[in-house]
Amino acid sequence: MPTTEPSTTDTAGTDGAESPQQRLTRNLNELLQELRVAQAGVQILFGFLLSIAFTEVYTRDANAFERATHLVAVLFAVASVGLLTAPAAWHRILFRQGKREEIMRLATRTTLAGLVCLSLAVTASVLLLAEMVIGGWAAFAVAGVCGVLIMVLWFAVPIRERAE
Repeated sequence: MPTTEPSTTDTAGTDGAESPQQRLTRNLNELLQELRVAQAGVQILFGFLLSIAFTEVYTRDANAFERATHLVAVLFAVASVGLLTAPAAWHRILFRQGKREEIMRLATRTTLAGLVCLSLAVTASVLLLAEMVIGGWAAFAVAGVCGVLIMVLWFAVPIRERAE
């Protein structure tokens, strides 16, 4: 069954249809709002990951695997921060240059890449925690289940819906 976008009477012209420029403006505003939600989560995760390295338990007890997992989680969080904040910076620098279409094209790609990096940072963080709490293969199983759940909810479900 084909789907249609809801009518946007607040930005519509006199005939009730959105102009290409109005649609682009709305899409960009929606993207920036979505990024605000994702950025809050990645910033909290990043702060948490940074603080771990300064705890007594971590400095005293973390083994090489746990330290490597921690570093991987931090690097994915950093990549996510960079990718998810780039569209806001581009908008601020380029919005008066008439480059909204280019901003949207690039922002969509970096947002998706940032969400992939965020999902990997979350999964690596769960692996780190599970390794310190239960260890062994069970830690990998817990992290794997969390990673698959995120990938399904964030990517597989909307991709399936888009294909219908």
